[in-house]
Amino acid sequence: MNSIIEVKDLCKTYIVNKRQNNVLKNVSFSISEGEMVAVMGPSGSGKSTLLYTVSGMDNMTSGEVSFRGKDISKLKKDELAELRLDEMGFIFQQMYMLKNLTLLDNIILPAVRSEKNTATKKEKQQRGLELMNKLGIAELADNDINEVSGGQLQRACIARSMINSPAIIFADEPTGALNRTSSEEVTDELIRLNSEGTTIMLVTHDSHVAAKCDRVLYIVDGTISKEITLGKYTSPSTLRDRERELNNWLMDMGW
Repeated sequence: MNSIIEVKDLCKTYIVNKRQNNVLKNVSFSISEGEMVAVMGPSGSGKSTLLYTVSGMDNMTSGEVSFRGKDISKLKKDELAELRLDEMGFIFQQMYMLKNLTLLDNIILPAVRSEKNTATKKEKQQRGLELMNKLGIAELADNDINEVSGGQLQRACIARSMINSPAIIFADEPTGALNRTSSEEVTDELIRLNSEGTTIMLVTHDSHVAAKCDRVLYIVDGTISKEITLGKYTSPSTLRDRERELNNWLMDMGW
């Protein structure tokens, strides 16, 4: 399979109170098109920083991140913003949405802002409604964001991330603020999107979520120490064995 992301010797350093903090240290890995990859590790290990740097939301100190053959470190600020808007989707633990817009208007906002998305406003709204219908929240289109549950709001965030048909979705603890039932629903939606061809890279502390991913990268002190390949998740009947394999591996990692 072709790689959609190639990371080589990635470093990220912050200067805090004149002291150098090396958050990422010579990180190298690749993600193939259609993969669903989880990043796990202890608190403060650099998981979220890795996600933000690989996706271009944060600047790298050195190294190379290639997205579909483009070195994102060499893109101008507006070129990078356009790339993120048109070819990447983002989901966060904190479900950021504009309070003065309905759920549907929040979902279609990236499509309205995109210069490459030449659909009419009506077509963009229809696309948003179709995504909401797939995610089981179509009846909430005209609701304000404070009129829905956390699980429903996160599904709306998934719909928003998909509005411009991105090649990859970056998700930072997408189930972290949800109860177990909502977490299962959101994870299953991500798996469905992945089965339809969307590549997904997610950060999670939940081995139950990670067990449904193709591969898990384990990061410690800013360095990927090891990875485990679980293969494509195809049936709930395999989940217990996948969780057992992953948890045994995590224990060996010192989890």
